[in-house]
Amino acid sequence: MAANNQKSLELNPYLKTKSLIMQKRFIQFLLTWYAVLLAFVCLIYSVSLGLMGQTDEALYSAHWPGTILLFSIAIRQRRTPRT
Repeated sequence: MAANNQKSLELNPYLKTKSLIMQKRFIQFLLTWYAVLLAFVCLIYSVSLGLMGQTDEALYSAHWPGTILLFSIAIRQRRTPRT
């Protein structure tokens, strides 16, 4: 199956170009939204701990999403050149 897919990419340069564009878009999406995705995963982790009855651990990990988002804002402000 993989060999057949590789042949189709070799035969059709349009598919290869489209595949590269989709990969670049996916990478750009991850680079832009990595902090929000990580914060969401931490939020789900905290909620699951709370539902399992581990309230102390849930309260501790509930602070992670806000901290991650605040640090990502600070890092992005430091990255952008000041004009």
